[in-house]
Order: sequence, then C-alpha cells, then structure tokens
Amino acid sequence: MKRGQKRGDKVEEGGGSVSGPGPGAPEVCKRLRRGDSEEREQEDGAVDWGRLPEEILLQIFQYLPLLDRAFASQVCRGWNQAFHMPELWRCFEFELNQPASSYLKATHPDLIKQIIKRHSNHLQYVSFKVDSSTESAEAACDILSQLVNCSLKTLGLISTARPSFMELPKVLSLHLGADGGVRELEISVVPEDRRHAGGRPVAQSILCVADQCHGLRELALNYHLLSDELLLALSSERHVHLEHLRIDVVSENPGQQFHSIKKSSWDAMVRHSPKFNLVMYFFLYEDEFGPFFRDEVPVTHLYFGRSVSKEVLGRVGLTCPRLVELVVCANGLRPLDEELIRIAERCKQLSAIGLGECEVSCSAFVEFVKMCGGRLSQLSIMEEVLVPDNKYGLDDIHWEVSKHLGRVWFPDMMPTW
Repeated sequence: MKRGQKRGDKVEEGGGSVSGPGPGAPEVCKRLRRGDSEEREQEDGAVDWGRLPEEILLQIFQYLPLLDRAFASQVCRGWNQAFHMPELWRCFEFELNQPASSYLKATHPDLIKQIIKRHSNHLQYVSFKVDSSTESAEAACDILSQLVNCSLKTLGLISTARPSFMELPKVLSLHLGADGGVRELEISVVPEDRRHAGGRPVAQSILCVADQCHGLRELALNYHLLSDELLLALSSERHVHLEHLRIDVVSENPGQQFHSIKKSSWDAMVRHSPKFNLVMYFFLYEDEFGPFFRDEVPVTHLYFGRSVSKEVLGRVGLTCPRLVELVVCANGLRPLDEELIRIAERCKQLSAIGLGECEVSCSAFVEFVKMCGGRLSQLSIMEEVLVPDNKYGLDDIHWEVSKHLGRVWFPDMMPTW
C-alpha cells in the first residue's frame, strides 16, 4: 500500500484514488447486503416470513381463527400491522355468556375494547350471540352503544337459549346509531311472557328501527311478532320499502294457537311495496293451520317443513295469487291432483315447485306442467310421488313433461345406500 493512502481509499487503474464512498455507494451497499442475505437464505433454505407482501398475509389471516391471528401478530411488526388491516374486521361475532350459567366461551373483554377502539369504523356485519341472561344482553347493549359511528349493513341478534334482548327496551333504541346503514334486521324468537297475539310490545320497537334505518330492505321475524298494527305501520313509513319479508311460523307444542292477519293489512303492504317478496316457512302440525289461508295472502315463497293436509293445499291455490315458489315436504297418501291443477290455474307467477312425500297421478302432473309451461324453471319431484295411471307410466312421463317444459326433465331419484 502506498504511503499516505488511506485504508478505505480505492485504487484506480490510472494509479489515482477516490477518497471515501461516492454518492451512489449507500444504495450499492444496500443491494450488496440484500444480495448477501438472499444468498444466505438460499444456502440455508430459510425464508424471511416477515417480508411477505400484505396481500398474501391478508389471504392467510382470513383463514385463521381470531386467536391464531392474535398469536401470529406477535411474531413481528409487519404481521402486527397485518392483524389490524380493515379487511379482517368487516365481519365480527361477539359471543357474550355468563360463566356461571353457560359452558360456551365468551369474547374476551380486552379484545372487545380493542375492537371498539381500533376497528369500530371498519365493522359492517355484526352479530351478537348471547345466552339467556340479562347481563349478557346488557353487555351487548353497551357494545352497540359504542358502535354508533359504524355503517352496519347486517345486524343479527342470536340467542343460544331463551333470548333476553326483547326484555331490554334500550336495545332497540341503540340500533338507531347505525347511521341508516342497516340492511337486514332479524328477530327470530320471543320470550314466553311476550308471546301473545300480535306481539305488540316488540312491534313498536321494530317500527322505531324501521323509521330510523332508512336503508332497511330485509326483515325476518317470528309469526308471533307479526300483527295488523305492524303491517299497517310498515306500509305507512315513507323511508322503508321492504324487498324481503320473511315469516317463520313454528309450533313448539302440538295444538298451539295462532292469531290471524287481516287481508286489508296485507293489501296495504302490497300497495306500499308492490314488488316485495313474502317468504313464509311453516313448521306446524296439521290441526294448527286453521287461521291460515282463509283470506288472500301475498306470499311469494311458501315452504311446508312438516306434513300439510290436502285441504290446506287446496286453500293455497285459492288465496296465494302471487306465489312464485312452493315446496311441500310431505302430505300423505291422498292424491293432490285437484289441488295441483288449481294452483296452476290461480298462481300465474309460479316458477318453482318441489314435492316430497306426496302422491300425484301422472296424468294430473302432466296437465299441471302443460298449464304452467316453460315458466317452471325449477321442477323437483321425487319419482315416488308420481302414480302411474291408464294414460302415463313412469317410463314415458319424462318425455311428455320435457316436451311442455322445452328442456329435458327427469324425476328425482331416492338415493339407495
């Protein structure tokens, strides 16, 4: 080394030297260090997981349970930042249970505080799963009161036992903090002390929600909550135009009594929202259908989950002109020929039908399909439903039905295990 030449100086070909690093040296050093690091990773077979792109981390975190995500967030700073990405906090279910009365795990209070503090503006789909205790319902209310600035699209109140939401009037008032963004509201069951005709104590609260949540388009509730008062009030709300109204008619004990709804109340609802879909699920015993289908009902989708009598199906054909879809789980051993023909005559919008444990003669079924024509987009009929007669047998009925449908059709087969 020449005398006077500094240790860090670089010798050039012409004998000159450059003292210290040039202006581009830091970037070159970074590249060299990065290259050395990559070479070491290739040699060692290791990967720097902390440098995964956020898009990949997001995909991975979406498949992890919340607890696993929390553990993963402690690995490094990058993963901790990914843990708080808004995309991971649009949907959340709060589980609120009392340890003394429930064996289910509850959402940790510290996690609830963190969600409210950092992610309340990101929440769009929120559900509360609570046990039957009043303390849990009150805790849900407190959380709801702190979500007033988020734009909820779906709000579900779920109970793992007897619900206590309906016993707290402030719950419904706290819904109003959703800034008109609620799209769906589901109230499925009511405590026994509120299960009287019309469900009026709860009906007023539903109206309060509907009045403030101008974007409400879907409402699902138990039939016990439905009343003439509620339908008329929903029909008079200027800002609420329901697109879907779902009613669950469920019997818990044989011989249960049900109230009736006036035709004028349904008519008011149709005038207010002429295109709304009325979906009704029936899980009743045969002797409990007395109040139903006596007057015209604007039902569009009708599902019978238990056996329904021939008489009731006959009334359906007379009182359900807006019917679009009909599913009958079971009927019995009496053929439904007349009832099916009546439904085809009166229900001009019918496009889907499903028959389970029923009986229909092949001739009546062909006539039904002929009357409905190509508008039957869904035709699900078990082969056991069709009874051969002197005109059609099981071997050739599918040709006749396919001809009237304009497409190939075969009856459904019962699987054999």
